[in-house]
Amino acid sequence: MKALVTGGGGFLGKAIIKLLCDRGDEVRSFSRHEHPALITMGVEHCRGELSDAEAVKSAADGCDIVFHVAAKAGVWGPYEEFYRANVLGTRHVIAACRHHGIKLLVHTSSPSVVFDGTDMEGVDESMPYPEHFEAFYPQTKAEAEQLVLQANDQDLATVALRPHLIWGPEDNHLVPRILERGKKGALRKLGSRECLADTIYIDNAAMAHLQAADHLDIGSTVAGKAYFLSQGEPRPLWEVVNRILNAGGLPPVTRTISPLLAYWIGAVLEKVYTILKLKGEPRMTRFVAKELSTSHWFDLSAARRDFGYRPEISFDEGMERLRDWLRTADRQ
Repeated sequence: MKALVTGGGGFLGKAIIKLLCDRGDEVRSFSRHEHPALITMGVEHCRGELSDAEAVKSAADGCDIVFHVAAKAGVWGPYEEFYRANVLGTRHVIAACRHHGIKLLVHTSSPSVVFDGTDMEGVDESMPYPEHFEAFYPQTKAEAEQLVLQANDQDLATVALRPHLIWGPEDNHLVPRILERGKKGALRKLGSRECLADTIYIDNAAMAHLQAADHLDIGSTVAGKAYFLSQGEPRPLWEVVNRILNAGGLPPVTRTISPLLAYWIGAVLEKVYTILKLKGEPRMTRFVAKELSTSHWFDLSAARRDFGYRPEISFDEGMERLRDWLRTADRQ
């Protein structure tokens, strides 16, 4: 199989590529920059932007399957940037698949596409998209997911996967953000209510993409569907944060702030950053305030039943691997 992985140099994209290479598949990566680690793995590389339809079409030429992992993530930024990468980019990926007669498309989505600001406790894929989003990332990812699922037909089989809070060695997003804010003493628990969250270790997230791909075909059980992915080990949210801090040699978060106060602080900071056109990201946003004060865990029955998803690395083992990697990184 020859696979195209968009965002191949990213955290999840690189993990997917490694698994594909390990089993002997031919891989091409599409991203904005070259990544030496992929070159040493023997991966072909195409540079370009998702917003460039011709670049995406060229990258997909000769491939049998596309893993569309690339996206603009984050809780802050101009709508146009999220739209170009997440919506327009996904349109271009679908168009490239149709142009080249590629029959399989695995899309990386997010549970945030159905987050309405309230608790998600054991929810399954029947949960509808909300009428309102607090941030452009989930809004544009929801539109992208719908484009992918609607594209499923007799010529193209598509599936959307929703991994929740991916973490592990080489993480360049979640873990660094937590450790950076932990070092500054800028983290606060939101309220005293114990909210459960289920995350996913990087190797489990990558393997799930291959498992779904191996079960994907025109008219197959997984075609045209979305699936939640996580460890299947819901834990108190701040236990997860504190375990990551502990792996990085930092003390736990003990100070608290009211969830309502955090929400309104986020709303004010968003206004200030918008009016003054400040660079960077507000310390708090409305979306983050809602995320940190609600539960997020999922019914994984569909993924288990339809493509045999089983997390191979437990939460505790993953934390030990993260701790070892952080210690090695500190010594380098």
